[in-house]
Amino acid sequence: MSAETTPPRDALPRLGFIGLGTMGSRMCQRLLAADYPLTVFNRTRARADPLLSQGATWASTPKELAARSDVVLSSLSNDAAVRGMYLGHNGVGEGAAPGTLCLDLSTAAPDTARQIAKALRARDVAMLDAPVSGSVPQVESGSLVIFVGGEESALESASPLLSVLGKTTLHMGGNGMGATMKLVVNALLGSSLQTLAEAIVLGERAGLEKSRLLDALGQTAVVAPNHRVKLENVAHEEYPAAFSLQLMHKDFGLIMALAHRLAVAMPATAVADQMCAAEVARHHQEDMSATIELMEELAGTLPTTH
Repeated sequence: MSAETTPPRDALPRLGFIGLGTMGSRMCQRLLAADYPLTVFNRTRARADPLLSQGATWASTPKELAARSDVVLSSLSNDAAVRGMYLGHNGVGEGAAPGTLCLDLSTAAPDTARQIAKALRARDVAMLDAPVSGSVPQVESGSLVIFVGGEESALESASPLLSVLGKTTLHMGGNGMGATMKLVVNALLGSSLQTLAEAIVLGERAGLEKSRLLDALGQTAVVAPNHRVKLENVAHEEYPAAFSLQLMHKDFGLIMALAHRLAVAMPATAVADQMCAAEVARHHQEDMSATIELMEELAGTLPTTH
């Protein structure tokens, strides 16, 4: 928000934020920079220390956080964590007053989003599933794309806040539809990376010099912008986690479970899922693009001792 459009601090809603991982901590920094009053909770308190030094306050439980907030946001690693934080003992549902708005920015199953929304609605608490598309550079610059499921009136209330985090907010329908759209996007993300890995290995095995191959691919229109960044990882044979293998593996599980329930055939995605699983077993903390390294090793273009 610009100085001209930011309301006075005492006119801004009190925010609570749960989950201070790679994405959540950076979202909190943007919210603090926009002058929102912010209370935070994380299972590991030490992760909150940088935010507390910038003016955030600490809550000892999600229940306490919700009681002190007009809007609760969360960015969590998996469905179990989302359900626990909202519906578990000392969770948000126990502390949120009627009229509170909740926004879950996690990547979770559509059914999880609908389950939580239904439970909170019975307490007159609105819930939006609002997963984001983008990684560290996009969250730091506030250029995320946000997919929202839930009531339009709740989205209207959340729009000024979401504009701090993202450049584009898209209303996809009722509860669960934001989560559904995120799985569609990540199906494309994961399967297209596997295709890129196969193309790279084909070129290497055919005798193309690696740096020239990667440079040429980066110049083409068929390589997506986010994959151009991954080409740098391949060139340096280093895979720092922007979007970890572990998270991609978790998302593949959600995607394939949804496809199975709907009887949607996804053969290319199934292969990408299995290759991701194989690499998770070796280097689960690396970036998802480390599957390219696995493909190189299988093809004999990279030493297995690397």
